[in-house]
Amino acid sequence: MTHALRIAEELQIASRAVEKTIALLEDGATVPFISRYRKEATGGLDEVQIENIRSAVERYKEVDDRRATIIKQIESQGKMTDELRARLEQTFDLPTLEDLYLPYKPKRKTRATKARELGLQPLADALLGSACRDVLREAQRYVGEGVPSAEAAIEGAKDIIAEYVTDQPDVRQAARNVFRRQAEVSVGIAKGHEADAAKYVDHVGRSETLSRCPSHRLLALLRGEAEGVLNVSIDLPEPEQLIARISRPYTRNRSTAEYVEAAILDGYKRLLAPSIATEMRKEAKTRADKEAIEVFRTNLRQLLLAAPLGHHRVLALDPGFRTGCKVVCLDEKGDMLCHSVIYPHPPVSKVAEATKIVSDLVSKYQLEAVAIGNGTASRETEAFVRSHPQAKDLRIFVVSEDGASIYSASATAREEFPNEDVTVRGAVSIGRRLIDPLSELVKIDPKSLGVGQYQHDVDQTMLHDALDSEVVNCVNQVGVDVNTASRHLLAYVSGLNAQTAQNIVDYRSANGAFETRSQLKKVPRLGPKAFEQCAGFLRIPGAKNPLDASAVHPERYDIVSRMASDLKCTVSQLVADATLRQRIKPESYVSADAGLPTINDILAELEKPGRDPRQSIVDFAFDDTVHSIDDLREGMILPGIVTNITAFGAFVDIGVKTDGLVHISAVSDKFVRDVASVLALHQHVRVSVLSVDRERGRISLSMKGVPQT
Repeated sequence: MTHALRIAEELQIASRAVEKTIALLEDGATVPFISRYRKEATGGLDEVQIENIRSAVERYKEVDDRRATIIKQIESQGKMTDELRARLEQTFDLPTLEDLYLPYKPKRKTRATKARELGLQPLADALLGSACRDVLREAQRYVGEGVPSAEAAIEGAKDIIAEYVTDQPDVRQAARNVFRRQAEVSVGIAKGHEADAAKYVDHVGRSETLSRCPSHRLLALLRGEAEGVLNVSIDLPEPEQLIARISRPYTRNRSTAEYVEAAILDGYKRLLAPSIATEMRKEAKTRADKEAIEVFRTNLRQLLLAAPLGHHRVLALDPGFRTGCKVVCLDEKGDMLCHSVIYPHPPVSKVAEATKIVSDLVSKYQLEAVAIGNGTASRETEAFVRSHPQAKDLRIFVVSEDGASIYSASATAREEFPNEDVTVRGAVSIGRRLIDPLSELVKIDPKSLGVGQYQHDVDQTMLHDALDSEVVNCVNQVGVDVNTASRHLLAYVSGLNAQTAQNIVDYRSANGAFETRSQLKKVPRLGPKAFEQCAGFLRIPGAKNPLDASAVHPERYDIVSRMASDLKCTVSQLVADATLRQRIKPESYVSADAGLPTINDILAELEKPGRDPRQSIVDFAFDDTVHSIDDLREGMILPGIVTNITAFGAFVDIGVKTDGLVHISAVSDKFVRDVASVLALHQHVRVSVLSVDRERGRISLSMKGVPQT
């Protein structure tokens, strides 16, 4: 069976689709390109399925590489047999490979190796055999230098047996299976850290089956252990059955059974249980990492695909009390027109001056909307803006500041605004997030965007790869205006990288705006393969050929031209006239390399060429009677915005600087298994206040029984 067939079986995907996908990946095609423009080959697989195939291919390659190393190592010892080689070549998971290699793996000096050096291997073999009838008499034969007595010889032989049995692949697999089903994770406070364990008090002293331990709880426990506060142990609550099962094949000789059983019990406690427990810990951690990363990835996707305001002139404010509110004015493209500072709040309280500055800026730059950061003084600044005489002519939005400070101090920000300080850069970022969240947020490390769950505790390589992949998928789903996009945004387009993105920016600076997609072929180092991969995702609004502003790939322009020719009209007329498009029969344009899925995608795109798939932005306002946690009362019904989604619930901003938690059990009147299936990031919701812990700054919210409008 080939890897493609194994992957198809594992992922429950047609083998032909898997084979074609692997071939496309090996040919340099990207996930967005394959999912969008090669549906006939894959049978319409989406990005997630294609990424799963890619991950599986990488996993099997890792197994292949490890197998080759193991075979080479065993061959170098002269211990390879036909049977062992066959087992190695028929194994496709790393734990089993390592089990097969374990008896041949060079070991540090163990009790068993010392016993072997003393010549006690034959005694161990005798104890495991069927011929030995008098153990003490047999052991007496090995008394000598280094072995002072028969009892010492027996102990050495038992050490050899303990290691031998616990190294057997079938024993390890049996233990692994039982641990997966029954192992429990137990938690205690590390000695001397009782005072530090307050935040883990809900976890201490409890035991639960490892397989049922929620990912967020396991990551919390492991964090506590890493901090030295907790002791986390994994073991079987009742290992006797497993030990008996392991012992059975080795204890058929009644004369030696007592000694062999003692050896295996020692081997279980000293060697097997700790080793398998370590494996289970790693396995559970990997599973928890994947679940946490998937939560993070879903949140990131929703954040990146948040509704944009679009090309409007924006007044952006980074609120503050003592240091004032930094103000910047941005044009439709997000370019800064000017910046200033106003002091509408105590202790300065120059309200009249602040009102005049805002009035002058709104009038001078014909501003249409206001973006207010959601940090310190946000509610007060929002109240000031809403009370402004021109507020009725402005759309007012509160925007997340998460990561803005990271961006403002970054090399990217210094490159964009070399002569401005971090406060100006931060305000610009707030304004641009309103105009186009995706274009701005790609400049910031996703881990700094405040939408993760234990993001610093999970495998960082796995996290980076998953989040980077999600950014790529989002950018390509939306599409990019090649004439206005920054190099940071362009770098995430299918087929491009940091260098080719910079080359596109340099080319348009030197030659003016791109007028056609075909001009991209003139960009240095952007070869035919890169053009194939990126062209469909790069848009040229207002281009002479309307297809250059659409998601129709240049390789399919001829199909649209034939459609127009058959209808005796131009491509522009075809795009503009719905009655013409209604006369098209999709099956008439199916060919060997362009099936019905491609034709239907083309027709769908012609309906709304280049349309932004993101939703339209919706105005929102907090309850103006609530500004701080002290204003909250149990039973209040308040509007809020979902700011983060985790496995255990959703955090909601209700305008009091501290987000409240809607536990998963309070998200709906119905049972909810997955919060993300009910709520989305930035969703506007109505919640009731269940409880307020002012001392710890915790707010408990519920959506049960609360009408959502």
